Amino acid sequence: MIELLFFAYRDFVGDPDRILAAYGFGRAHHRVLHFVDRYPGLTIAELLDILRITKQSLNRVLKDLIGQGYVVQKTGPSDRRQRLLYCTPSGAELAADLTRVQARRLARALAAPDALGSPEDFLMAMIEPEDRAAVRRLMARRGSSAGGDA
Repeated sequence: MIELLFFAYRDFVGDPDRILAAYGFGRAHHRVLHFVDRYPGLTIAELLDILRITKQSLNRVLKDLIGQGYVVQKTGPSDRRQRLLYCTPSGAELAADLTRVQARRLARALAAPDALGSPEDFLMAMIEPEDRAAVRRLMARRGSSAGGDA
């Protein structure tokens, strides 16, 4: 199951990775955009808690997103030290594009006839169809190497 989760995750994040590459962004940018878009007015502290990354890492990503016009930060209404984050229209559009490709993959996996049998079946359905045979072959090797974990 762990291997299937790895491969399903690889393909789930691979779709947005290809879009992000055109902007010079990575997965950290995606995660920030996702939560800022979903929760307008999110504070820096809340985002740090959600993402569980260092303030330094977040600052680097925010600098990129703010500098390129995808996110804006505003001071809090009651606490001027507070920084509230919002997506700009172009940031919301990019976040929607990234969510759309991931939602499409989830919908395809959930609609697959064999995806409803078990968690393993669902995870296999999340993997690119052309990669499933290779994943099955790899996983079969683990089953046949009992006692060979030296």
